[in-house]
Amino acid sequence: MSTCTYSFNPCLPTGSSSMISMCQTGCATCSALNGCLSCKPRLFFHLEHDGIQQRGTCVSSCPRGHYGVRSPHINTCTRCKSDCASCFSENFCTHCHPGHFLFRGRCYATCPKGLMPNPALRECTGRTTALLTLHCEVGEWSDWGPCLQKQGLRAYRKGQETRTRQVLQNPSVHGNTCPHLSEFRKCKNTQKHNKNKHNYSETPEKTTKLSKNTLKKITQKLHKNNKYTK
Repeated sequence: MSTCTYSFNPCLPTGSSSMISMCQTGCATCSALNGCLSCKPRLFFHLEHDGIQQRGTCVSSCPRGHYGVRSPHINTCTRCKSDCASCFSENFCTHCHPGHFLFRGRCYATCPKGLMPNPALRECTGRTTALLTLHCEVGEWSDWGPCLQKQGLRAYRKGQETRTRQVLQNPSVHGNTCPHLSEFRKCKNTQKHNKNKHNYSETPEKTTKLSKNTLKKITQKLHKNNKYTK
């Protein structure tokens, strides 16, 4: 097998004097049959499959499913582990094949305890509201509030009192919605000062009306008496 360097690109394959092959871009040495045999500085040597044959190429970055390994003599592309679709190094995957989920640089068929598989991302993800179905949670009822009278029912001392509770956990999109957060019930206002206050407001009006009627009768009676006197 004959080889050539990038200073002399034409290569004559073994057994052929007429076929001329040019080294691919980036090759330092090459052969017509096997492609690149070595690469220019800083490039990675990568073997590509061509049917049942393999041909050497020189690339600036390794293709998907491989990672680059640099050494003083040659930089090569090495295949990732079988469960990695792509990787940064031998022990650090960046993407996983279908059926596996990425977590901290490794691909798992089953996510570690406490994590959930995300089929869309092919990752093991923490228990977040985006991945879990969370139902609404509420706290205990508060004490009943004061009895407040409804407008127009003050004379009957009827009212309404309220109690409430707080939301402890908001539901996720598919979680159960929160129940009612307030309750009402009828009550009777037993505070006597409300009734007295109401009566006091009416007392001046009634007293004024009685005084006018009495004064009118007295005036009429006096007028009648004066008439007979004359």
